[in-house]
Amino acid sequence: MEQGQTGVADGEKAQGGPQPLERPPADSRARARALLMGLQDSICAGLQALDGEGVFQEESWERPEGGGGRSRVMKAGRIFEQGGVNFSEVEGDQLPPSILSQRPEAAGQRWFATGTSMVLHPRNPYVPTVHLNYRYFEAGPVWWFGGGADLTPYYPFLADARHFHRILKAGCDSVDPTLYPVFKPWCDEYFFLKHRGETRGVGGIFYDYQDPSGVLYKGQDPSGPAAAVAAATGAVPRSWEQLFQLASACGNAFLPSYVPIVEKRHGTAYGERERQFQLYRRGRYVEFNLVFDRGTIFGLQTNGRTESILMSLPPLVRWEYGYGPEPGSREALVTEVFTKPQDWFGDAALEELCRARGAYD
Repeated sequence: MEQGQTGVADGEKAQGGPQPLERPPADSRARARALLMGLQDSICAGLQALDGEGVFQEESWERPEGGGGRSRVMKAGRIFEQGGVNFSEVEGDQLPPSILSQRPEAAGQRWFATGTSMVLHPRNPYVPTVHLNYRYFEAGPVWWFGGGADLTPYYPFLADARHFHRILKAGCDSVDPTLYPVFKPWCDEYFFLKHRGETRGVGGIFYDYQDPSGVLYKGQDPSGPAAAVAAATGAVPRSWEQLFQLASACGNAFLPSYVPIVEKRHGTAYGERERQFQLYRRGRYVEFNLVFDRGTIFGLQTNGRTESILMSLPPLVRWEYGYGPEPGSREALVTEVFTKPQDWFGDAALEELCRARGAYD
């Protein structure tokens, strides 16, 4: 379950620490569980129909400290070389350091976390890798929603990035139009490989620690774009029901955001050059998930199921010492443009560049 890299919000510091939260409804855990299990079911059904040959194999598992989950993995499909869609519902008495360092008021509380996470690695280099995760957490007086989705193309097209962002933006806007302008740059910030100076791809949305305090941004960069937009917007208190609606709207936006891209690209012809570049760029995905991803850290710190935690890794990948793409090539466009934060909708120069490089539509 990919967790956000989060910190105590500036608004909370100014008020002398975290404020008491509205209590969630009595059936909060059951409703969160039903939503997230339902997302796993609907996404698996949609992807299986899209692939046409691959079938998700399910393994149910139990965690000794409490809870368990359902891991579903597709291998060697027509479109998807490997993909996993996991559901987990876990609980325990001892919170891991990755949570206590951000929410010390939860210390000593029995905790509960449930989530659905997904990573798909398509076979064709022209079809992007994609990730999704939505989750809900409770620990005594502390509770929050988190989640998001991001797209990682290897041979990117501006039209695809725009489509993906447009659908996710519509999901956010259905709850509140102030959300996407914060969650989009937060995604760029979180899925960032510091040692490479690159984003993981073209981003999407990312949010965490969303609770009734209404503080939109609770990330690690108080001087970054997401923090600036959130500060300008101000705190907007939201109820448990509104945040539940956000998770539902964004989770159900996944298939419409991704399936049309796959349908458009999976028949594109490719050769060994494209395949080798895809495997090289997959190395960046591995680096992020093993070095920076908070969900990997949370899962390992809480004795989660290792196979499920690491199912996000691709089946094949390669590294090459000192690799550099040919100047002006489609491969160069990835690191020059599509692994940098962009205004996907309003940048005329970006559109002109992508058209000139055959990377628009």
